[in-house]
Amino acid sequence: MVTGVLKSAIDPEGHGLAVCGGKGRTSVRAPVEISHAGEEFGLSTDRIDRLRYASRMSAKVDNTAVQAGYRLYHHAFFLTEKGNWAVVQQGMSLGDRTARRYHWLSEHVGSFVVEPHDAIVGDARREVALDMTAVDSEGCRKTSVDVIREEPRKVLRMLKSVRPSHQRSLQEWMPKVQWKEYVADVLSMPQSLNWKAVKKAYEFQPQNYEELFGIRGIGPATVRGLALISELIYGEPPSWRDPVKYSFAYGGKDGVPHPVDRRAMDESVQVLRDAIQRARVGSKERLKSLQRLRGFVPRDRGVQ
Repeated sequence: MVTGVLKSAIDPEGHGLAVCGGKGRTSVRAPVEISHAGEEFGLSTDRIDRLRYASRMSAKVDNTAVQAGYRLYHHAFFLTEKGNWAVVQQGMSLGDRTARRYHWLSEHVGSFVVEPHDAIVGDARREVALDMTAVDSEGCRKTSVDVIREEPRKVLRMLKSVRPSHQRSLQEWMPKVQWKEYVADVLSMPQSLNWKAVKKAYEFQPQNYEELFGIRGIGPATVRGLALISELIYGEPPSWRDPVKYSFAYGGKDGVPHPVDRRAMDESVQVLRDAIQRARVGSKERLKSLQRLRGFVPRDRGVQ
């Protein structure tokens, strides 16, 4: 809703800012809208192409490289007249109906496939999630590229060789993980890969994981299959740690993702107030700290 309001209220020519994409079907218009906005801002064709690439790759990473049971339904691309960009996109879990939001800032993206997010916001951390963007997944990323550069027939043989005992071994490997549907989706060896995409990748011979990832048709099943081959055959595991970095501590006033827990909020305020009172700082610094804390607290639950 907020993105839609911003998109209708902001005039690219007057504000030097454009909002592209949006929710549902509107999100697929992002590339066209980026082109139009880039032309209005006088950006070069090469710069516009790179912006369209950033839009496509950020969406693909959060749909494919990070597998925690969420599917994107919202993709907003913010573009400034200087060519800087930010992405805010959201995914929904069909299982428990929780949402997760992904934030990107262009000045902090050194690589699209190595920890590119400024924040991943969710209501709860998953017990297990495939994160091919983690630093710890570097060996798995390199091995995935090596595997995809092999002839598709060899990739098929590797896939078949690990499939029979795969599911049982994973259940034994992670006995404490509740075997929920999303966990099975993340950990299970896919029945098949997109062999047309695999063949295309073999012919292209990607030099790194971003090149592999940029090939159209390389989707979640293929990424997961390559990751599991890398781990089970070559001993190069990906990260199975959920990369969510922030969560909703108290809920929202509109009840999303859950109603505000006022008791927890009051307890947190009290803990912070006590810490400030006991801190070994001067009275002036203590007063300033209490004033800053008061600014984050509703008036009806104020800090004395």
